[in-house]
Amino acid sequence: MKNVIFKKALFSLLLLMSFIGFSQSLPLSKDAKISVITCGLGNETYSYFGHTAIRVADPGNNIDVVYNYGAFDFRTPNFVAKFAKGDLQYFVIVHSFPEFIEEYNTEKRSVFEQELLISQDAKQRLFDNLNTTLASEDRYYTYKFIDKNCTSMVVDIINKSLNGTVISKKGDTDITYRSILFPYFNGHFYDQLGTSIIFGTKVDQLGTKIFLPFELKNSLEKITYQNHPLVTKTKTLLSFEKETPGSWWNNVYTYLFILAFVVLAHNKIVDKIYLLILSLMGIFFVAVGFYSFHQELAMNYNVLLFSPLLLILIFLSIIKNKRWTYRFAVLHLLFLIFYSIFMINKAHFLIVLPMIITSGFVLVRVAIRNKKRIPIII
Repeated sequence: MKNVIFKKALFSLLLLMSFIGFSQSLPLSKDAKISVITCGLGNETYSYFGHTAIRVADPGNNIDVVYNYGAFDFRTPNFVAKFAKGDLQYFVIVHSFPEFIEEYNTEKRSVFEQELLISQDAKQRLFDNLNTTLASEDRYYTYKFIDKNCTSMVVDIINKSLNGTVISKKGDTDITYRSILFPYFNGHFYDQLGTSIIFGTKVDQLGTKIFLPFELKNSLEKITYQNHPLVTKTKTLLSFEKETPGSWWNNVYTYLFILAFVVLAHNKIVDKIYLLILSLMGIFFVAVGFYSFHQELAMNYNVLLFSPLLLILIFLSIIKNKRWTYRFAVLHLLFLIFYSIFMINKAHFLIVLPMIITSGFVLVRVAIRNKKRIPIII
């Protein structure tokens, strides 16, 4: 979802300050149009899912602006820590429409427009609500990946202005958030793998909420309001084919090559390094799950594969405690079996399957090396 660089956002805010000052009570003309803008997918992490905004165009008042709920301040103290913890403040800002569309033209990302077919009174309420939010502390909100983002905020303010839950999700309510998200990472393999293993149980809930721009776009096309469609037929303002840049390393082949090397090396040091990496990732997942306010990162069952207890296994192996090394290897094999069964119907099962197989090979080797041999007496 589109994150606007703070300096540019601040410039836009200052540029349009005079407009905001008087627009809170400005009556819209009968020619005013309010539209939902959906922006296409990009190849930067922040743009993988597209972006949602609201356009207000009123030639009678010489207004053509876009309200954008996706801005944040890079200069925020402890920016990375706040983003990871989930208490980073996002805010709404307004752009001139030409500036907004030029940015997406430069980035070669498509832009679609759906005009809201609502009464003049409803348009005025929406316009007033947008400007009231923009001029108050309510312009700030705490970003939540599923529950509160640039798309959900647009849905909320339109519903508020229409005095009801007019906009709700249409379609794909019987599949999980994880299944909905997974295809958005196509062409970005390690981003797809990373999000697959760091997300916990929340993203395995059924995706009943609108939280992505194109979910909103598709739902708007199916919603009726006061016995007529809520929006006009979708208009394409910019059209580009999404091009995913090739990478010699960011692909499934390097992933499989590394795991194949671990399996085929059949080396004690390589096995220990592999298990160490898994355990450190598991510790990170557990720490983030407790530290972060992002509910998507909590209750992460992927720690059955990335078990922090593997550190104990490695330590026992180093001090040559064969009995307990064997027991911990068997314990983690049981974790692996349980994890595999639990994962079968999950969207990310196939992407982690090679890692499951590799871990199985390594743990079996560790168990065999440390299994106490019973002497045969003749």
